[in-house]
Amino acid sequence: MEQRRKALLIGVNINNQENFKETLEELKNLTIACGLEVVGQVEQNLKVINKAYYIGSGKVDEVKRLIEEKKADVVIFDDQLSPSQLRNLEKTFECNILDRTSLILEIFAQRAKTREAKLQVEVARLKYMLPRLIGSNENLGRQSGGVGTKNRGAGEKKLELDRRKIEEKIAELTKELELIVKERQNQRKQRRKAQLPMVSLVGYTNAGKSTLMNAMIDQFQKGEDKKVFEKDMLFATLETSVRKITLPNNKGFLLSDTVGFVNKLPHELVKAFRSTLEEVREAQLLLHVVDVSNPNFEQHLKVTKETLQQIGADEIPILHVYNKGDLALRKLPYVEGNNIYISARNRVGIEELVQLISRKIFKDYVECKMLIPYNQGKIVSYLNENAHVKAVSYEDEGTLLIMECKEKDYKKFQHFVINS
Repeated sequence: MEQRRKALLIGVNINNQENFKETLEELKNLTIACGLEVVGQVEQNLKVINKAYYIGSGKVDEVKRLIEEKKADVVIFDDQLSPSQLRNLEKTFECNILDRTSLILEIFAQRAKTREAKLQVEVARLKYMLPRLIGSNENLGRQSGGVGTKNRGAGEKKLELDRRKIEEKIAELTKELELIVKERQNQRKQRRKAQLPMVSLVGYTNAGKSTLMNAMIDQFQKGEDKKVFEKDMLFATLETSVRKITLPNNKGFLLSDTVGFVNKLPHELVKAFRSTLEEVREAQLLLHVVDVSNPNFEQHLKVTKETLQQIGADEIPILHVYNKGDLALRKLPYVEGNNIYISARNRVGIEELVQLISRKIFKDYVECKMLIPYNQGKIVSYLNENAHVKAVSYEDEGTLLIMECKEKDYKKFQHFVINS
């Protein structure tokens, strides 16, 4: 069995930050999600961060001793480090240094399965690395004795070459990503033509979005092959999955599952995953899934709200789906306005959630009666598949349907509508 690398965590509480303990606990969970073993944790209260080392000079000596004592391979900071801080810390601690951003990038790199997700993560990683090249090349000489290009030190030339290589790689990967984005845009155009409402699952990582999607598929699609990957871990889902949900009344909508959000989600990742998150912006309704059993769920609500603002999806109507209500010892299902308490894992509250969704997205349906001549059997078949037919009778002139249908179908077949 492969031995896991040992990690030492460091958090700085600047001016008594709210939720400091929670973000440090989350850093621990992120570290475990990355496959590392947490062997220690160092905290410090500061009014301002140390520009050279992020932590105070006294703490630097303490951390050095702890690295030796715990045999730590990597030191992880709970905030983003500047290139100079990274360089100074690597030189002083003589071990691998990660900050929260690079840790999340590492998890995303491990989890990415599709070509699109791999490209998005790699672009984000390279953009993050670019200004930090000096930090990872501390052995290079950065200064030469002369002036002009011919006399520059080998280290400086190497650094420029590395930088150019990374910039070229970013351009190359971005071009490839653009082709995939165009393909995704074409898929969205096709879906728009089908005129099915889009409902998107959003929320903090590990809130249960994929479990909820699978609960919906179980209830209405009955197809194991349609299910998405679900696991009790951070960032189990990086790819956007879209599934059609057809209800017993023949009304249908598209349900999309997207990457989860997290506190201090790296800006590079939000930008890189912008095309994936476009699915969210296309939605007519968002289901904000919240793990109500998590003591920090209110902070998670806030982070998701801020991220939705960041991607320009904050104006879309929202239903708050408080999941894992069984673990929070809530009476389920419980509905209050646009809030619903459910247990996706135990399949409790799914029917009630669908009723809430239906009220929000099926506003363009018309109650009507249509008398379809017997020689227009194809129209009857179409309406049986695409409308909610409540009653059928066979009259002298044709088939009488009492139903609820889409407004576009009502207009299309208006000449068959009868008012009596």
